[in-house]
Amino acid sequence: MRALVQRVTEARVSVDGEIIGQTGPGLLILICAMQGDDTARADAMAAKIAKLRIFQDSAGKMNLSLKDIGGSALVVSQFTLAADTRSGNRPGFSAAAPPAEGRALYDHFTASLRAQGVACETGRFGASMQVALINDGPVTLWLDV
Repeated sequence: MRALVQRVTEARVSVDGEIIGQTGPGLLILICAMQGDDTARADAMAAKIAKLRIFQDSAGKMNLSLKDIGGSALVVSQFTLAADTRSGNRPGFSAAAPPAEGRALYDHFTASLRAQGVACETGRFGASMQVALINDGPVTLWLDV
């Protein structure tokens, strides 16, 4: 699985002008299931993200996890994270998992993150979404598991 994780003070996702998911202080997680991914990888990604120490402690050091601060997450599916731009000007997305498989892994990842004790809301798989956020730091990490 591949994720782009952003530390945010707030984030929201809308479909057709309606907010369908949001978070306060915590993480915006853009997630993509890749060819060959399975539920074990989704579980590993959820565990990694829940424990990432990217929030500041009282000394100003990135030493606290999402769970430590009691933060929440907004999880948005984004197959374009699988883009291959090495050749030509049009990205290829063949490295992404097929839609049915991607949806199942997206749902599994979100359930696994919740099982880690992280409150989370989601976007709508396969929908055209608008995402708004205030990146805190900014802190943005690319993760492959």
